[in-house]
Amino acid sequence: MARQEGRRARARAFMALMDRLRIIEDEAAEQTLLEELTRVERPLILSFVNAHAVNLGWDQPGMLEGLMRSDVLLRDGIGVKLGLRAFHRRYGLNMNGTDFIPRLARAYAGRSVALFGTRSPWLDNARRTLEGWGLKVVACHEGFDPPETYLRLAAGSKPDLILMAMGMPKQEEVSVKLREALSHPVLIVNGGAVLDYIGGKVPRAPWVMRRTGMEWLFRLAVEPRRLFRRYVVGIPVYFAHVAEVRLSSHRE
Repeated sequence: MARQEGRRARARAFMALMDRLRIIEDEAAEQTLLEELTRVERPLILSFVNAHAVNLGWDQPGMLEGLMRSDVLLRDGIGVKLGLRAFHRRYGLNMNGTDFIPRLARAYAGRSVALFGTRSPWLDNARRTLEGWGLKVVACHEGFDPPETYLRLAAGSKPDLILMAMGMPKQEEVSVKLREALSHPVLIVNGGAVLDYIGGKVPRAPWVMRRTGMEWLFRLAVEPRRLFRRYVVGIPVYFAHVAEVRLSSHRE
């Protein structure tokens, strides 16, 4: 009985997460979102939901809670697209962070940014790149310290934009603490490996692979040891979760 109730609870949490996604239907809606995110009036969290996030949240309530407490949630990747299609839901554009976050950062040109995550030299490279895009980097720190470090740095520098690149679930947990602690308008972006991309550690997939939703295959080829579990094991696990939710929905 307890096991069955646990499956129902996970299914409800999965559907709640899908309900929270902001579906971006076309390029006009994407531009509207971009403009909205450059005019925040309070601390606001932007996060991205991909299959890996769902897998983590399946067994880690704290991860799911952190995502659900974000102000804006966007669909990232073909896995979540197929999951939405399985429930006959709209899925819109693929709003992956590795493409959207650099666009967003460039839209903040002339304003201040804090970089929290990854490690040197990639963090230093990302800093120089962002400064080349016209942003003023007012805080820059590797992503392995306790939350208090980032709270202190953000409170002292008061950036307009914070790019988080600590990986899941730490960045989601720290972003919520930042939103609670800060009082000035700031956009807090949970970006995963985005500073590694900006800093040149990880190359982007060819445009065709990105366009067709196959960037994950390129990433696996580039970093097989780190990403084997996430993709080779994680993708079948994710679709097993989708099937379980469908089955649970039919039973209720």
